[in-house]
Order: sequence, then C-alpha cells, then structure tokens
Amino acid sequence: MAVKNAPPKNGKAPNGDKQKPAHEVRIGRIRATIWANENDNGVWYNVTLTRSYRDNEEWKSSASFGRDDLLVVAKAADLAHTWITSQGQKQNGKANDTEAEEEIPY
Repeated sequence: MAVKNAPPKNGKAPNGDKQKPAHEVRIGRIRATIWANENDNGVWYNVTLTRSYRDNEEWKSSASFGRDDLLVVAKAADLAHTWITSQGQKQNGKANDTEAEEEIPY
C-alpha cells in the first residue's frame, strides 16, 4: 500500500519542492497544520500542532505547550477536526450548499 502524499523524511515532495500543507489553522502562536495523505483507499489527514516562539531575533517552533496554551491548542484541534470533516463531506457529495467556501482568517 503506497502512500502518495505522505511527507518524506527530508520534507520534500517527489518533484523536489517542499510539500505544502492541505490547510492551516492559526490562533495566535498556536498552529494546527493539516497534511493530506493519499493511497489506494483514498485520502486521509494528519495534524501537527506547534507553538511559535522567538529566540532572540529568530522565530522557532515547538511541540511543547504550557498551561496557558492548552485551551488554544484544543480550539485549534477542534477547528482542524471541523475542516477535515468538511473535506470528507465534500468528497462524498454531502457538503451543505450554504457553507462558505472561504477560509477563516487568523
């Protein structure tokens, strides 16, 4: 079972370009990055949660969260879940015509 869109270990897509996420949810310093993966059975999604921080003049990210980050992480995970669920509904032809197709800006 070959995976077509899984991020390679070097972070590059098969054509040499860096793989782009399917969607991102960002709330302040917290980011939920949604990655699309595909195989013979269809598409599935994985989510990475990170927190941005500044180390002197350089921006970095961490997968470690403090107490005050946890509710924001939960909200970002909830919004990522909502987006992934809506993708499944669109693929199955069950999307609500009244849904806005625009991304929510953060």
